Amino acid sequence: MTRILITSALPYINGVKHLGNLVGSQLPADVFARFCRARGLETLALCATDEHGSTTELAAAEAGQDVAAFCAVQHAQQRATGDAFGLSWDYFGRSSSPQNHELTQHFARQLWKNGFLDVRTSRQVYSNADKRFLPDRYVIGTCPHCGYDRARGDQCENCTRVLDPVDLISPRSAISGSSDIEIRDSTHLFLKQSEFVPRLREWIASHEGDWPVLVTSIANKWLDEGLHDRGITRDVEWGVPVPDDIADGALKGKVFYVWFDAPIEYIGCSMEWAASRDTPDAWKSWWFGDAAKDVTYYQFMGKDNIPFHTVGFPVTLMGAGEPWKFVDRLKGFNYINYEGGKFSTSQKRGVFMDAALEILPADYWRYYLMANAPESSDSNFTWDHFAGVINKDLADVLGNFVNRVTRFCVSRFDGKVPAGGTYGDEEQALIAELDQRVSACAGCFEALEFRKALAELRAIWVAGNEYLTRAAPWTAIKTDPARAAVGVRMGLNLVHLFGHLAWPVIPESARRIHAAIQPAPDIIPWPKEAMAGFLEQLTPGQPIHPPEVLFSKIAEEQIAEWKLRFGGS
Repeated sequence: MTRILITSALPYINGVKHLGNLVGSQLPADVFARFCRARGLETLALCATDEHGSTTELAAAEAGQDVAAFCAVQHAQQRATGDAFGLSWDYFGRSSSPQNHELTQHFARQLWKNGFLDVRTSRQVYSNADKRFLPDRYVIGTCPHCGYDRARGDQCENCTRVLDPVDLISPRSAISGSSDIEIRDSTHLFLKQSEFVPRLREWIASHEGDWPVLVTSIANKWLDEGLHDRGITRDVEWGVPVPDDIADGALKGKVFYVWFDAPIEYIGCSMEWAASRDTPDAWKSWWFGDAAKDVTYYQFMGKDNIPFHTVGFPVTLMGAGEPWKFVDRLKGFNYINYEGGKFSTSQKRGVFMDAALEILPADYWRYYLMANAPESSDSNFTWDHFAGVINKDLADVLGNFVNRVTRFCVSRFDGKVPAGGTYGDEEQALIAELDQRVSACAGCFEALEFRKALAELRAIWVAGNEYLTRAAPWTAIKTDPARAAVGVRMGLNLVHLFGHLAWPVIPESARRIHAAIQPAPDIIPWPKEAMAGFLEQLTPGQPIHPPEVLFSKIAEEQIAEWKLRFGGS
């Protein structure tokens, strides 16, 4: 049986992430991981905080904390927020872990031994006003490719091109805003990416059709425009030190660039996971050699991370000359905008994960974000659209169905699954429709097409409502109690079905729905049998327990209050 390995792009350590970060990587990774577990597949889902680099140093200094202490606090906060959002990682690690330090140095030694690293003198930005070399992300200027005037020194957010700070037009310090900067020479390690272009093209081409066009187009565009060798060390203190046995100690005191060590943490995180279980070698069967041949590896990320995962990290793995596991399915996402503008961590614009949970339960956000995931193009979050989707899909369609059926069962059938009557033509037609829709929904999840999967899920809920309207047990009870019993029994079986199908997306609500019929297992399995069998599972006389209101509607007054609090048109 295929084993499933899942990683999400690592969230930066500095600060709670906004909803755009969440829907671009961690949330779809979790939904897919839950779906795989529900299908009975052995699944390992990993994530970690991305902790190294000068950006972290500066954030810690701003907070008035030691860097290590700052990272420990931020990691705990991000883990707690992720837990509250239902992110079910098998392990949530840290790129500053001893395992990742060891592994990063291992890869560097392999690359050096195999001749894919060079010592070169590079030009770096030094701020006279700040009296320090500036990290790439803290140099801001105009992108030489698209003209965006707030491009960062490592990457342009607008066109996604990876940059070098010295490429920027009219550069300035993001710390002080000063343009009093100069270019100074510094010696660094360079990864010879340019030597890997043919292998990268072949590898990327092998995934045409498996990867979204967004992913392959960005990867090929990067190669088409010329792949340059990349400096992988920096003049900062917080990071993985360059070992002295590389370049005869000529780079002593320097650390590896955060974008070199961060993807390696995918493997490092699995080593942390294995150590936490007292099975220190268990990670190898997921990543290395013949033992990992039955593993299918899925990565989830926003489009700005695609170049580093289709070029940078693969070059590290290729250059190491060892049998490491490469990604099989890479799911890239566009951006989700906020009220016509951009979500921004630095500008604190938009809704952040901790604040989102202060106003509504996690499942409201999980459902909305996945139903409107920015897969084929950028999407736009507005409070009015958010409220409309929640009120209609969750409150009116799903919640109302569960409440109507269970409460009617209590009032007219003593709160027990009714006996009597057999499924007729209406029920058989519904069963046939649901066979197709449940299969289609599973197929969309397998294909990582989340918007389509949730459209099918909603259509299943709608089909249940339409059936209940036609069956009208509240009318039939007056003249044909057996027919009413059939309608209620089918309705309760549908509630049970909805609890199973909804678990990957809205896990806490799914548990409450399932518990209305019977206690919910830790992992609520995806239906394995045909609907004719699944929808006959409930035993007549079995007691049911109507839940409290599952989803409260969002009022106009709340929308107005949240627009004022979070900003919006």
